[in-house]
Amino acid sequence: MGTRERREREREEIRGKILDAARDLFVAEGYDAVTMRRIADRIEYSPTAIYFHFRDKEALLKELCQSDFLTLAQQFTALQKVPNPVEKLKATGMAYLRFGLEHPNHYRLMFMTPHPPVEPDNQRGNPEEDAYAFLRAIVEQAIAEKRFKREYSDPDLIAQTVWSGVHGVVSLQIAKCNDAWVDWRPVEARAKVMIDVLVDGLTR
Repeated sequence: MGTRERREREREEIRGKILDAARDLFVAEGYDAVTMRRIADRIEYSPTAIYFHFRDKEALLKELCQSDFLTLAQQFTALQKVPNPVEKLKATGMAYLRFGLEHPNHYRLMFMTPHPPVEPDNQRGNPEEDAYAFLRAIVEQAIAEKRFKREYSDPDLIAQTVWSGVHGVVSLQIAKCNDAWVDWRPVEARAKVMIDVLVDGLTR
């Protein structure tokens, strides 16, 4: 490996450390409470090193959100070929669940931590990079094929309702999974029942 390639690899490694530290701190302490110096202290670098990679905290947050939302959208790639939109909708809900459970801090930052709105550069509306666009496209297909009851014709309302249901299961699991007060049933079973009841209630 040449000097240039080695420097580029080291640069990407440092950048990754910064992003991981920032995500953890934003989730643990809140976006507003975290400073660039605090992030630098976490990875034992100087603030100058952080500013070499990101001009400010907002730029850091934007890259985190774009990367994490793209990772979420990529979870659905294998579902593109499912022909039945109702089955695809259910499978998407379970894939969303797995993402949240496998990446809890990503999920906390994306959906459970207040922070300024972040507008992506070019992901919005592209089902391959925008998870909401992917979900909405499934709903539109189901509506076009008359899979839903006649009164359910608003694709955004349906998509947001299904999303809200799955989010409830994921966020409850992340926030309360260690609460011994409740005799919790397996999260996959809870998610499947919720998705089946919700989606089956929409269909003809």
